[in-house]
Amino acid sequence: MAQCVQSVQEFIQDSFVPMVAVLCSEDAERVTRKNNLSFPELLRPFCRLTSEGHLRDPNNQVVVVKGLRISVTGINTRPPQSPELHRLLSQAVSVCQPPEGSPANVIAAGDYDLNISDRTVKASVPWYSDWKETLTQLSSSKYYTATTPWFETYRENFLQSMPASEHEFLNHYLACMLVVSSREAVPTEQFLKLSQEQHRIQHSGEYTHPKWFIPNTLKYYVLLHDISEGDEQRADSVYEDMKQRYGTQGCYLLKINSRSGSTGADEQMPDPWSQYLHKTSIHNPVNVPLVFADGVSETHPLQLDHPTDAGYPGNNASQSVNNVDETRPQKQASGTSHTSPTPRGTCLTLNDHDHMRQFIQEFTFRGLLPHIEKNIRQLNDQLVSRKGLSRSLFSATKKLFGGGKVPEKSIAELKNTAGLLYPSEAPELQIRKMADLCFLVQHYELAYNCYHTAKKDFLSDQAMLYAAGALEMAAVAAFLQSGAPRPYPAHYMDTAIQTYRDVCKNMLLAERCCLLSAEILKSQVKFSDAATLLIKMTSEDSDLRSALLLEQAAHCFINMRSPMVRKFAFHMILAGHRFSKAEQKRHALRCYSQALQVYKGKGWTLAEDHINFTIGRQSFTLRQPENAVAAFRHILINDSKQSAVQQAAFLREYLYVYKVSNSHRNPITYDLRLIHTKTDDYISVHTNRR
Repeated sequence: MAQCVQSVQEFIQDSFVPMVAVLCSEDAERVTRKNNLSFPELLRPFCRLTSEGHLRDPNNQVVVVKGLRISVTGINTRPPQSPELHRLLSQAVSVCQPPEGSPANVIAAGDYDLNISDRTVKASVPWYSDWKETLTQLSSSKYYTATTPWFETYRENFLQSMPASEHEFLNHYLACMLVVSSREAVPTEQFLKLSQEQHRIQHSGEYTHPKWFIPNTLKYYVLLHDISEGDEQRADSVYEDMKQRYGTQGCYLLKINSRSGSTGADEQMPDPWSQYLHKTSIHNPVNVPLVFADGVSETHPLQLDHPTDAGYPGNNASQSVNNVDETRPQKQASGTSHTSPTPRGTCLTLNDHDHMRQFIQEFTFRGLLPHIEKNIRQLNDQLVSRKGLSRSLFSATKKLFGGGKVPEKSIAELKNTAGLLYPSEAPELQIRKMADLCFLVQHYELAYNCYHTAKKDFLSDQAMLYAAGALEMAAVAAFLQSGAPRPYPAHYMDTAIQTYRDVCKNMLLAERCCLLSAEILKSQVKFSDAATLLIKMTSEDSDLRSALLLEQAAHCFINMRSPMVRKFAFHMILAGHRFSKAEQKRHALRCYSQALQVYKGKGWTLAEDHINFTIGRQSFTLRQPENAVAAFRHILINDSKQSAVQQAAFLREYLYVYKVSNSHRNPITYDLRLIHTKTDDYISVHTNRR
């Protein structure tokens, strides 16, 4: 099961953050490019607040904002198209492999402990004596890993790549930074041009992307000063003029590049950008077709016959499949070009880092949060006047909840109005907009009330896409409320997932719901419910998603109070099969190897043969012939319940792999004797049948 350094609350908060756009002048972009970074990339490591922020809700109650993170991106950023998104997600999973030298993990059963999370689960199982050896082997094997960083990487990239939608405002831009260099002849003219450009993009109707939260987008004017080549006195003078024009809370003077080429050239500076920026030169594995001995075709993950895979070069592991450590990230082929990482931030000092961190703090506390507070009040006033509610929506919704409950139809009874669009000024959308604003600044109680009210309106109109979005966020807001005034409404999420998937045909939004709800359920130790949810979201449209969710479901089974080891192994096999179809060969091998620790030596020879056969082929595909030989040998040295035809196929496979492996080492007499013995047996069987 994926374990993050973050808590579930922090994970969800970081999944929905205020979006800030950036427009830079050419000269400002040149200043930042000295560090091999764009302006948004330059700020990315410093976009989390280190101190608390405060604002007041419509009832004049103080809301404390802790650990807020903002997302700063270029205004021309477009969400990737589906094929590109799938490629990026697949690439992110492929390059993330189990850490080398990971410690062993132990499961609890009887007197044995299996560390599958930060805590130790104690349980008593009736079949302890039969599974004692299995649990011991599973605990000592490095095939088993309690953390799944590839899933966390996938989840993070997926949530960050969610396209902006019409039915919600969470991924819409709230503000825009206009950045101009202090070296411009007339900086104020450049600011005016950038401001006009932003207005044209948002209001001209020429562009469908990006999406904007509210019509009066906050514009924040940033004067970028290059200390190494600029006139500091002139920059200060221009900034004073800016404060007169835009107000002290609407502009900022950011000074960077204070490190000259001759000063501290040998000084090693930290690179905080490496953990935030996507790798721009991820080497793709080289697919090389391999010809197997038998040419069997793929049918089902639990059948023995598997496809001829196209593999990519890896290092030759010298350990046996049944005894070795987890497959580690392989060395790349000699034909693959290696490029040294581009140095970043070479013109910056630690003082410059502090300047950027302080800039984000000032922008958020003096610009963004007051802007959000003002718009929450304005939306509340508009909704109160339009709906004829007294005082504020916050108090009015409480009165509404006290009355009779509006009967809600089931999803099957509602007609498909997923394509219904409200006008931008519709009261229903204004409620949703207010709910999203409250959610982004951690005012979860008011957000929940707004989502709940909007949900009723959308269901009344049978606007199912909007209703599903309101249900999804109402469930999340209810979970995040401090003090847990109400239980987590899991049925809200279930209805939202069903609506997204079956009515709206939107698997992206259904998957987002699933990822959020599964983490919440696991945090509440409801592993069975989480596993059921994850398995339901598997489908034929995405092998990668299905593989990752099946693997997470497997970890849920083994995290239960009474660990369900056989279900863990079964779902790891299913995950390995889908990883293989998604061209994630190393992850497929890892899953099958973990499952083998449970199945081997239990008398389930057909299942064990299938797993060893698959491990052999995957190892051979990954250029690990010795591991492949060990797996195929395991099939041949034991009494088999396979048909003679299938055993002959195993033998041909073994001979072919052995031939390749034998080219790198001396023949082993035992193996050759085994081959001759098995061959004689097959001939005898065929003769008797005739």
